[in-house]
Parts: sequence; structure tokens; C-alpha cells
Amino acid sequence: METGSIAVDSLAGGFDLQATLESGQTYAWHRADGRMYDKPSAVGGSAWYVTVLPATVTGEREVIRTRQVDGRLDWEATTEATELLTHLLRLDDDLDAIRESVPNEPLIERAFDTYSGLRLVRDPPFVSLVSFICSAQMRVARIHGMQRALAREFGSTIEFGGKTYHAFPTPVQLAAATEAELRDCSLGYRAPYVERTAELVAGGEAHPESARGMVFEEAREYLKQFMGVGNKVADCVLLFALDYLEAVPLDTWIRGAIAEHYPDCDHDSYAATSRAIRERFGSEFAGYVQTYVFHYLRGGTE
Repeated sequence: METGSIAVDSLAGGFDLQATLESGQTYAWHRADGRMYDKPSAVGGSAWYVTVLPATVTGEREVIRTRQVDGRLDWEATTEATELLTHLLRLDDDLDAIRESVPNEPLIERAFDTYSGLRLVRDPPFVSLVSFICSAQMRVARIHGMQRALAREFGSTIEFGGKTYHAFPTPVQLAAATEAELRDCSLGYRAPYVERTAELVAGGEAHPESARGMVFEEAREYLKQFMGVGNKVADCVLLFALDYLEAVPLDTWIRGAIAEHYPDCDHDSYAATSRAIRERFGSEFAGYVQTYVFHYLRGGTE
């Protein structure tokens, strides 16, 4: 076991671990105390959060446990984890500069004030893709439960610190599952979507990572070849896994914000509304604004 810590005050704009991992943008982490998506109690929280990285990230499956306490981000892991945490939690993003660059509007200001230190994540693309395919018409706690079930039923295990952890299944492992087995994980009508998507990736026909570097709207169209992926799901994967910080997934909460606060951005098509709200939110970091506003409107809870 390796251990270490990162000083939160060394990070430009600070950090809030709980807001970051419980804001509905990632389903690759879980709270060790089993209280994921409980009402937040304090900035950062103090609970341990755990993720198992797929072998494609480091060459080996790795377990990382981290918590925020006394101005530090403490971690325990199967490998040196400072660089991994910096990558996964975007600890090198300059939140002060990002906030300075976004529009000075009441809703946005309230969201940034309430959840100061919330950062975007950078999840493994396949994990993010499957997670958001499962997100249709689902609350964040239910989506999280589905991903935990998939890991338990189909993922490989790894021992760490006297405990057994389950990695999210690889495309090959998930493609081997039957639709009935996936439905047993509460996926419902999403089961064949996940099955076919895993088959595409496992067979080498397509991979979400291949969208990286494309022009934004071309990348969105590329991701839509996966079954169950529409514009909103594609934008989620682009934002939370593939570094398209301009992406603004138009979910129910953001559409409500547009209707109430930015009606001039509401157009007949997803593409047109998306372009308008990206411009209104400041284009380059519009996805940061989206995530803060989404979490603020949800109140951080179900």
C-alpha cells in the first residue's frame, strides 16, 4: 500500500471532494460508508471515496481511496496516486481563472458560491459511456446503483487493504453478459443498449476514446453510433471523460434553467439550443458552468 496527501490550499480555486464526486457527473467512484448521495454535511466531507481504475489507464488495475480532511486530500492506493488523482479529478485546473472567465450572472454566481471547489472529473471513457447510457430517466442514486451492480456481477476483483474491490467490467466482460443478466442489474430497457455498445467496443468496431480530438459536434455525432446514445448522453461523455469542457448536456435541470433564466437560448433543435447556451455560459468552460448549475439546482441531493 502506498499513501500520500495533497494540500488543498495548493490547488488554484481549492477543492471540494464530496461536491465533485456526488454532483452526478461520475459513477466510477463510491463512498466507502455506503452513503453516496446523502445530503452533504460540510465542504469536502470526510468520507473515503474509492475507485478501481481499468487496466487500460496504468497497465494494471489500481485501487485508489481518498478523503478530504483538515485541508488535505489524503489517499491510499495500490500505486503512487498523486498524478492519477490530479488527472482524474482535474486538480490542475485553475478554478479561479475559470470562474473569472464565466458570465457574471446571478444564477451562475450562486452556484459557484454554494459549491466552491467543485471540479469536473475525467473518467475512463468506456465507464462514462455505459454510465450515461444507463442514465435515461433515472435519478443519480439509481444510476450509481446500476454501475455498482455491473461491477459486482461482471467485473474482476482486486484485493487491497484487506478488502475486495470490484473493477468496472471491461468491454469484453460486459459483452459476454446476456440481456437477461443485465436486466437483473436493474438496467431495464437499457440492457440491450449496454449489451450492443459493449459488443461494438469489444469487437474493435468503435471506441468512445476515438472521439477525442474531433471537432466538437463531429465528436458528438461519432458517439451517437453507440446504441442508446443521443445528444445529451454524448455531451456527458464528451464533458466528463474526453476533455470537451465546452459541452453542455441538456438534461431536465438545464432545460429548466434555460426556460426560466435564458429563454432566448431555447431553440427548436438540440444542436441550436446547445450552441446558444454554450455561448451564453462562456463557450470555453461552459461545461463547468453547466455542472455547477446542475448541482446547485438539484440542491446536491435527490
